[in-house]
Amino acid sequence: MDLPDGEVSWTVLDDEFSVVRPVERFLAHLSAVDRSPQTVRSYAFDLRDLFAFLLQAGLAWDALRLEDLGQFVAWLSRSPSERSGNVTRLPQAHSHCSPSTINRKLAAVGSFYEFHPRHGVECEFLWSLRPGAARGGSWRPLLAHLGEGPQRRREIKLKAPKKTPRTLTAAQIVAVLEACEHLRDRFLFALLAGAGLRIGEALGLRHEDIDTAGGLIRVQPRGNVNGARAKTGPRDIPVAAGLLRLYADYLFDEYGALDSDYVFVNLWAAPIGAPMGYWTVTDLVARIRNRTDLVFTPHWFRHTYATELLRRGVPAEVVQKLLGHASVATTIDTYEHLEVEHLRMVLHDAGWLSDPSQVTALAGERR
Repeated sequence: MDLPDGEVSWTVLDDEFSVVRPVERFLAHLSAVDRSPQTVRSYAFDLRDLFAFLLQAGLAWDALRLEDLGQFVAWLSRSPSERSGNVTRLPQAHSHCSPSTINRKLAAVGSFYEFHPRHGVECEFLWSLRPGAARGGSWRPLLAHLGEGPQRRREIKLKAPKKTPRTLTAAQIVAVLEACEHLRDRFLFALLAGAGLRIGEALGLRHEDIDTAGGLIRVQPRGNVNGARAKTGPRDIPVAAGLLRLYADYLFDEYGALDSDYVFVNLWAAPIGAPMGYWTVTDLVARIRNRTDLVFTPHWFRHTYATELLRRGVPAEVVQKLLGHASVATTIDTYEHLEVEHLRMVLHDAGWLSDPSQVTALAGERR
């Protein structure tokens, strides 16, 4: 539902359209501690699945057992039509939810079951969240473990394949920019590509955050009426002069005398002058994808920015600061990928692929 200040609130309803109070209390807590609306939305959908499972299994939420949690994991892997129990799942059938999606849902459930015992609700599942509590240990970050004995300390977490960040080529970025009908949209995508911003950071930009004299974009965490959020603390990002010239063209040709602090605003659809929201960007991306036959999301520009910097030899700790990662380990772990073309280029530059002596030596070893 929409709140008076323009933000969106999420909740979960049961089959009788009544608010599920334990979930409502938890989601209200997340909003109170300033978690992003997108995070609250994600938790709401994940907990909706949990309570749908509990209803079907005839279980009370505050009496969840470890074996029940294992059944929940199996339930998530089935398609919606199979979850009713009237359809038998064949062994070769693909899982409806990927391992990474199931792990995300388990993390949400874990946070939910950590919250309630800390706020006076007795849950039978509490002991599994803090196996070391009796010895003064700390809370576990996720739900506990399936089974007894040696496996009791193993978290329920599926092995998910590591996803390689998706990137765009220089030609694809040019194609996206040329497919934009307005300077505002062109500047938005150019900014994502040239500064590595998250889309929420871009939508929250104010004019004061763009230092044309210093050649900087400043990311500032603040509340925004469009729900846009900066996930990390403030940072300054040097940008190319061409990006700032595009910003100036956008202001002169399209923004005009419009009175707004926000850089990206509605100019051709109501409400005129209001800051652009996430759904406006979603619609824009869909139109550009149709025009270019390219599949991409705004976050691909950020991945492309980081990958290209690392390819050019920019130290990981510098890329970390530019991206706003809390730890350089996050940067290294996320962007450890190298495409085959890049590997070939490095080996060629090192002389490995073009040195005849290497072939001779290797052939000699085979003899």
